[in-house]
Amino acid sequence: MVRIGDVVNSETDHIHQQLAGGLTVANLLHGSANPIGGQNCVIKLRQGASSADLKLAGAPAGIKFALGENVKQSNWGEKFTTRFPQSRMGVGTFFANRFTAARQYLDAIAAARMRKEAPPVRRDLELEALGEIIEGTRLIHCHSYRQDEILAFLRPMESFGVRVATLQHVLEGYKVADEIARHGAGASAFSDWWGFKFEVLDAIPYAGSLMRERGVTVSFNSDSDDHARRLNLEAAKAVKYGETPPVDALQFVTINPARQLRIDSMVGS
Repeated sequence: MVRIGDVVNSETDHIHQQLAGGLTVANLLHGSANPIGGQNCVIKLRQGASSADLKLAGAPAGIKFALGENVKQSNWGEKFTTRFPQSRMGVGTFFANRFTAARQYLDAIAAARMRKEAPPVRRDLELEALGEIIEGTRLIHCHSYRQDEILAFLRPMESFGVRVATLQHVLEGYKVADEIARHGAGASAFSDWWGFKFEVLDAIPYAGSLMRERGVTVSFNSDSDDHARRLNLEAAKAVKYGETPPVDALQFVTINPARQLRIDSMVGS
């Protein structure tokens, strides 16, 4: 129920720096401490614009999800590990619980409307956002690393009729590229950033190119206000390591991320 759109910082120097590096649009996401994080905000970088004017009108609503060590609180220390879930299996159970509750929430509202009476449930901002995902009006952008967790996430989403918009980082996505393509999720990948914790050790610089070859819509993300200024060089790594044609590699940082955010009619070409 929390929203990045409420805290967009129009005063940061990074807007100028990233425009200088060629960046024009950014998908602002929460961190990955929770299986279901906050609502995203897509901004059009405009030097001197207000926070409200930075927001890209017409960009579909989204939300941050996350898997892995972050959300199961690995390496947080005993002082902080008091919250459910504490395991990878628990993360999957958490998603099933919340989407079941959201489905029941939508059904209760629909039943009340059929009877032409006020909804019998108190408005719940959390379940309202999850209901928008089920109804297809809010996009999931999910922090992910391991192949098993990617599949364990896509399958229950399919059971609720949900298509994931993007798998963020998706370092082992090359291992399950066919499954990602079949689901219809995009891959917003790191080009060559790994080794910072145990679950990312199987990453390879060929991942983006391999996923593209299997039919996945691939983009390279920065996850960093520093990397964001050099996305052209990130794209070039797909040419060097994956022998991706230069035009296709350029699409990794132009039209493909726009397609993943469903804003390709406005930007990216």
